[in-house]
Amino acid sequence: MKKYILAAVFISASIPALAEKGHIADDVYVFVHGGPSNQYKITGRVRSGSSIDILRKSGDGKFIQVRTSTGKTGWVDANNVENGDSIQIRVPKLESALETSEVLVKQQSTEIQSLRGELDTFKAENGTYSDQLSKLNTEITDLNRQIDNMDESNLMRWFTYGGLVALGGVLLGLLVPYLPKKKKRRDDWM
Repeated sequence: MKKYILAAVFISASIPALAEKGHIADDVYVFVHGGPSNQYKITGRVRSGSSIDILRKSGDGKFIQVRTSTGKTGWVDANNVENGDSIQIRVPKLESALETSEVLVKQQSTEIQSLRGELDTFKAENGTYSDQLSKLNTEITDLNRQIDNMDESNLMRWFTYGGLVALGGVLLGLLVPYLPKKKKRRDDWM
């Protein structure tokens, strides 16, 4: 018997845990009274989320005098009044802003992808230019070495030519005295 009672208690305790979550619909009405308390006659009702003009508060602050969009005035419980636009007005504006933001995000995403593609292209071109610059720097270094070598070669050539000319002059200077001399002819006209 104790087992059955324990089982029944266990089952009954678990039933609320299986209940489905929900909420009370916002589609309700608030009653409008002829004066600042529930003691006054109900003069109408206002649907939840409707726009109203707040005219004044009661002395105790529990009721607020309002004017509806149809122009009727009355008193409603202060707990049922909030400042600003209702959710029914704000939600469409927020949805519109969200759609605009989503479009903007898609455009920016497309632009980012395009810019990334351009960046990759520029990186590839930069790599190519870097390789070309490296090759040109190597070529310039090689040409400067060739120029330095040519300068040394030209200098040696000029020294060699100068030495040969000097040697030729010395030899000629040594040989000229040993060459046979021609006798000068005398012309005596006189």
